[in-house]
Amino acid sequence: MLIRRMNPADLPAVMELDQLSFSQPWPPAAFEKELVNLTSRCWVAEVDGCVAGALVIWRVLDEAHIATIATHPDFRRQGIGRALLKTGMEAAYTEGARIYHLEGRAGNAGVDIQDLSACLDLVFRGPANHIEIAFLQGFQQQLTPGGVDAFSDD
Repeated sequence: MLIRRMNPADLPAVMELDQLSFSQPWPPAAFEKELVNLTSRCWVAEVDGCVAGALVIWRVLDEAHIATIATHPDFRRQGIGRALLKTGMEAAYTEGARIYHLEGRAGNAGVDIQDLSACLDLVFRGPANHIEIAFLQGFQQQLTPGGVDAFSDD
């Protein structure tokens, strides 16, 4: 598996991946705009020459907002999403990000809060960071590198 920056040649595969992964995929031009957006960091995971996953992170000041992350259905449960997230968040950290946001719909396929908590714990082993995972429909969980800090339903 190769994790690398997304480029224009990846767009057809990334858009197909987005449509396969979400009930409300991004409009076709959205990924094109992200490639030229100065605050966007766009990544793909490539397996045997195929785009197997994609990640878009928006970097603003000391924050990183994970705008979208998806793994192709044929490649799920192989650690690709975890590798994308780790690469993207580590790159954001080097650029100064200390606060990370991820929002998702509770019903999204593949969203497993325990898997995600374990993944985020693996991503950060350095200085204290705050990771906010906000699931729509009122569920919010605050995490730090050591694990769960607090739960709230506001």
